[in-house]
Amino acid sequence: LPKKGHCCVPLCSASAKFNGILSFHGFPTYSDLRRQFLVNIRRDHFMIASHTRVCSRHFASDQLIEPTTLGGRRRLIKGAVPTLFEWNGYKVDPPRRSVWERTERRPELVPPDDQEEHSLTRDHDYCSVPEPSALDISASAAEDLSKDVETEEGRVQREFGLQRFAGSDTDIRFYTRYT
Repeated sequence: LPKKGHCCVPLCSASAKFNGILSFHGFPTYSDLRRQFLVNIRRDHFMIASHTRVCSRHFASDQLIEPTTLGGRRRLIKGAVPTLFEWNGYKVDPPRRSVWERTERRPELVPPDDQEEHSLTRDHDYCSVPEPSALDISASAAEDLSKDVETEEGRVQREFGLQRFAGSDTDIRFYTRYT
């Protein structure tokens, strides 16, 4: 248990004795905020006493209200929680950018004002009929491919000696274990 007048945050040695720069703040009475204090200072099963304090080093400057008078005390804004610690270098990392901001995207190829005109040309027209010459070309290409496949099968049979199994009683599946 930290001594009276000392900061209860682990690794913090701040003391109120002979220290006029730091301010020391008690734990809130509101249970959710009190739980957030304990989570942030990394104290799970910590017994909070009436003299348990957290020093001002652990609060961001926008969470502290400076005194208005010479003898006044520094106070915390409502809902303030400690966020600055030795284990995070006494700084709060900026909020993480969203996926949309982190993802690189290709630059738009079409200027925005011409986009409507080009969006019609990108779509496929399912109702169009190909030219007869295109059908003839694709049919002849398919015939050429089938001839290539037939010659390829003959070449494989010759190179691997599979032609001897073509008419014999011996089945190639016996030798290759393929069923």
